[in-house]
Amino acid sequence: MASQVKSRWADDEEDTALEAQRRREKELKKQAKADRQRKVQEEENLRKQNAATATDDSINGHDGVNGESERPSKRRRLSPEQDTATIEPVPVKLLRFPASEWGPCRHVDNFEKLNHIEEGSYGWVSRAKETATGEIVALKKLKMDNANDGFPVTGLREIQTLMASKHENIVALREVVMGDKLDDVFLVMDFLEHDLKTLQEDMLDGFSPSEIKTLLLQLTSAVEYLHSNWILHRDLKTSNLLMNNRGQMKVADFGMARYYGDPPPKLTQLVVTLWYRAPELLLGTEKYGAEIDLWSVGCILGELLTKQPLLQGKNEVDQLSKIFELCGIPTEAAWPGFKRLPNARSLRFPNTSQTTGAVIRAKFPLLTAAGTSLLTSLLSLNPAQRPTAKEALTHPYFREDPKPKSTAMFPTFPSKAGQEKRRRIASPSAPKRGDAPRIAGEAADFSDIFANRDDEEVGGGFALKLI
Repeated sequence: MASQVKSRWADDEEDTALEAQRRREKELKKQAKADRQRKVQEEENLRKQNAATATDDSINGHDGVNGESERPSKRRRLSPEQDTATIEPVPVKLLRFPASEWGPCRHVDNFEKLNHIEEGSYGWVSRAKETATGEIVALKKLKMDNANDGFPVTGLREIQTLMASKHENIVALREVVMGDKLDDVFLVMDFLEHDLKTLQEDMLDGFSPSEIKTLLLQLTSAVEYLHSNWILHRDLKTSNLLMNNRGQMKVADFGMARYYGDPPPKLTQLVVTLWYRAPELLLGTEKYGAEIDLWSVGCILGELLTKQPLLQGKNEVDQLSKIFELCGIPTEAAWPGFKRLPNARSLRFPNTSQTTGAVIRAKFPLLTAAGTSLLTSLLSLNPAQRPTAKEALTHPYFREDPKPKSTAMFPTFPSKAGQEKRRRIASPSAPKRGDAPRIAGEAADFSDIFANRDDEEVGGGFALKLI
């Protein structure tokens, strides 16, 4: 029992040890607090130093572009106790880099307008001269009908696709210039003396077979380039094909152009001028791809051969009648699934064995077998059976005699756009895109399409009945 009783001296020693331990803990806490305050002060001084350095660099023009890129200051790794302290983060300088293709737009006053050329769906085109160099250019003012809703998407697509299309057979976009108002936007492009439609109207004999091959090669080459870069033109026609006096043709008017993908997304059917519009568009398909441009190429080839638009429908129903008269009545075997298209459900088709090739051979008797084969494939009702632009470029039609003529051997013609005098022959004009009556809500009867025609007769006309 006596051994369990603590002496007064033992209690005093224990109290002294506890007091010493408390003093040591208090000193450690005080030292840690001082360390944290010192670290905070160091970080603050470093931040002020970086801010001062950045200010000096901006004043002296040192932005880190021409030299080595500046690295943000590394923060010191703090202990868990120091992490509890609130430390303001050090700002990081943004890396600057040169972008030579972007800059302020020039004013349209740098160009002197010479004469008006034409008004298109999305702009007014004029011939102009750059005052500094004297070079003749084409100046297209974009239509800004709904400027309050922002920049028109058609204008953005035209600028985007033209900037991405660098090809010898595609018109070059040189720059975009501005007027005095925000809605005065002009595209500066190469000037070419002719468009193919106007040129054919004033020619007495039309293009020769070798010249047609050269023009078709240039057109198909441009289309192949666009499709390889996932661009649909969606408005190919002779009035959008420009030609200079050196036999070079260029595709223009990219107001309806847009990027597409695989599988193709849902797109509008109100594209392509009526006379050059593919049958699947007339039947209301929501998904289409490069095949619609190849149909337009086939229509242009037919127009080059005859000097007249190949399929001159008055409206969408009449346009389908003209297509079926030339290409035959579609069948489920030849075009699987066409009856499921929205506008095909109200159409009545007869049972006929007429083939596309027979009509085309009768309509173009001077066209060679290879030429008939190419035109027939381009004008196939089934989009899947049309060749790609790359396949069309390797067709035997271009390798047979007569060979394509060199562009240097092409004749020259007076330029209407350049206000040179020329004769004008009246020519029909295609209905503007979207103006023709729609099929929706109508029922068209194609059942008597060949009722009043002999079995051996091909290529004749017929009247379409609406029910």
